[in-house]
Amino acid sequence: RYTNFKFDFEKYVKDIVGKRTLMDVYYYDASLKSEKDPELFKQQQIFFNRLNNIDKFHVIICRRQKSTKSDGSDSFKIKEDDIRLALDMFRDATKNKYDTALLISGDGDFVPAVEYVKLEGKNVENYFFEGRVSYGLLNKCKVSYPIDKKIVNKFFFREEQQALTLEDTESGKDIQEKLKKSLD
Repeated sequence: RYTNFKFDFEKYVKDIVGKRTLMDVYYYDASLKSEKDPELFKQQQIFFNRLNNIDKFHVIICRRQKSTKSDGSDSFKIKEDDIRLALDMFRDATKNKYDTALLISGDGDFVPAVEYVKLEGKNVENYFFEGRVSYGLLNKCKVSYPIDKKIVNKFFFREEQQALTLEDTESGKDIQEKLKKSLD
């Protein structure tokens, strides 16, 4: 029902940053193939543009790699995202661009990156999806916060509901009819 396309990343980032100064936000993803699903591709491009138009947000496009499963079906994985994230953390730490990095991932592959930026005198706060976090990552970060369904749910864009008119409901139609009769 909900996808990244409907998630309010700007509001979520402001919430976790709080009163601190936000330097930059990096979002790592891979572009879908337009020929596979043109409508989904179009939605993703609109989503990327929306993120790129938010002050201090940067969409980093990685590779998408196809592999064939044993049953013959295809699956796709985003490649290069981990290394790009780690390199961006290293670069910004060595340039003294931040005091605390906010890492939204539960992937234990980021433990060496966290260790390195800590050697640079930086802190790392970890935000992870419940049930999907490395124990090693939890131990290396200054603090860690689980992201559960309740937290995520409050940051989705909601479709605006159109106001109902008398003609939209049976009781409204009855009221309208009675009003019309009383005026006659």
